[in-house]
Amino acid sequence: MRSPPPLPFPPPAAKVSFQPGLGSRDVVGSPYPLLGRGNAMPGGNQEPGRYYVGVDVGTGSVRAALVDQRGTLLAFADQAINKWEPQFNHHEQSSEDIWAACCTVTKKVVQGIDLNQIRGLGFDATCSLVVLDKQFRPLPVNHEGDSHRNIIMWLDHRAVSQVHRINNTKHSVLQYVGGVMSVEMQAPKLLWLKENLRETCWDKAGHFFDLPDFLSWKATGVTARSLCSLVCKWTYSAEKGWDDSFWKMIGLEDFISDNYSKIGNQVLPPGASLGNGLTPEAAKDLGLPAGIAVAASLIDAHAGGLGVIGTDVRGHGLACEGQPVTSRLAVICGTSSCHMGISKDPIFVPGVWGPYFSAMVPGFWLNEGGQSVTGKLIDHMVQGHAAFPELQAKATARCQSIYAYLNNHLDLIKKAQPVGFLTVDLHVWPDFHGNRSPLADLTLKGMVTGLKLSQDLNDLAILYLATVQAIAFGTRFIIEAMEAAGHSISTLFLCGGLSKNPLFVQMHADITGMPVVLSQEVESVLVGAAILGACASGDFTSVQKGRVTLANLAAPGLGTNSGFWQVEEAMARMSKVGKVVFPRLEDKRYYDKKYQVFLKLVEHQKEYAAIMKGD
Repeated sequence: MRSPPPLPFPPPAAKVSFQPGLGSRDVVGSPYPLLGRGNAMPGGNQEPGRYYVGVDVGTGSVRAALVDQRGTLLAFADQAINKWEPQFNHHEQSSEDIWAACCTVTKKVVQGIDLNQIRGLGFDATCSLVVLDKQFRPLPVNHEGDSHRNIIMWLDHRAVSQVHRINNTKHSVLQYVGGVMSVEMQAPKLLWLKENLRETCWDKAGHFFDLPDFLSWKATGVTARSLCSLVCKWTYSAEKGWDDSFWKMIGLEDFISDNYSKIGNQVLPPGASLGNGLTPEAAKDLGLPAGIAVAASLIDAHAGGLGVIGTDVRGHGLACEGQPVTSRLAVICGTSSCHMGISKDPIFVPGVWGPYFSAMVPGFWLNEGGQSVTGKLIDHMVQGHAAFPELQAKATARCQSIYAYLNNHLDLIKKAQPVGFLTVDLHVWPDFHGNRSPLADLTLKGMVTGLKLSQDLNDLAILYLATVQAIAFGTRFIIEAMEAAGHSISTLFLCGGLSKNPLFVQMHADITGMPVVLSQEVESVLVGAAILGACASGDFTSVQKGRVTLANLAAPGLGTNSGFWQVEEAMARMSKVGKVVFPRLEDKRYYDKKYQVFLKLVEHQKEYAAIMKGD
């Protein structure tokens, strides 16, 4: 695949209510009275039109949306999914459980709708590893032999030994993952399965899917993989395909002998129509018409990034209005955080994944920084505090989320000073699950300095604030690494669950010194899946040039048939600014000092480790 494949329209976002600390796809409450029951949104003159269904599989839930041609979310439903942690750092799910949840929520969102008006279906999901046998039956990824648990989740860190050995090869493919492969990618997990579950899993395996690709196969029977998944998580090259020498070097030469059929030898761009559409069996399961278009999928974070990075910012006084789209950084922040920056030419950033060609925006190279379990870290710090039961009781009494209550409480105790100054002597290093970027060191641990004996609600609120600030300092750390390598970033575009927390957003603005843009419809990931379905349906084929400045940076050889102009038009038309949060520049000196402490924390942690390892 040497030519850049077309990607789908970028997804706009759907309105959701504020509940920080949850995953990027968790919705608490609803701005629409009927959402969550699968009914159409009330009000307005909805002319008969074409609808698209998007299904989004997150870490803890499956959600579905019914979306119209304007990107408006009309109906919503969600359902929790099971997770297992049989031992520390082993995280597992069930593909059967996830598919059943997909069927439940999809049936809900199309209730009362003329099914003939549904034109397409799209999926996005976390980049978890699904294992099936040659007859497409689940295989166990655990020592207990429980085949129901056949998914190794994205945040699973069992393959530490394997990823160290892979990185020690110094193979050339590693330059496209920041020089160091993450334990969260698929190659080390595959090697772990071969070395630890040879008889019960590896020898019987017929198919290894990224979760988004599993869902599109389940819907269509087509085993083709999405370019997005394979390029970003499996070392596939959009230009050269698989590298035989890499798989031989790490001991997984098994894949070469069958022409990579187990991990994907047919690759399609996200949004491409798969096979003959929805199979009769899947149609019955999902409550949708057989034969409707089903799209090649996207990883969840990439759907979100594509949805916000092209927002039309005219009239908001932002520097990026007169700058190319490469000046923007999309931050998708939920259970974990992903930092998506694009460039005209490949930029190699140590400790930052990529560059990946056309993995998010066609014709551009993508660098993906990240922070593992950011939303989960906030929950961990808050829920583990002695004052948490008191917080729960008071928040419930006021009919507030615990984080809305904490934000209000911080405003009460800050007195005349800016709220951020409450952490002058409390500092957090946030890598409780290792560092993904830019240090790429999974051995790093979390740190807190400045604790006292008191454990009241004030202490909990300030610890929560310090944790949020630490995550924002981590974003600043990633931005500085990207800029040192050649990126030039002026504006942040946030989406995901944590972006609904005004404190989280303001701290990112203040600490990075950059304005933060929030979309008018903030839930870009969920609606993005529906836009994939719309792209696959063929309904959006118009070519409209000159809407935004992307065209000025198109890669050589991109023409109007590449899908580039479709993406450009959709970015300008379907992503609108909802709010801009500017940094409090008067507080810059304070945050610069705290950032110096932040960097000292990891420096000291490495010194401590060296002392303990010494003679």
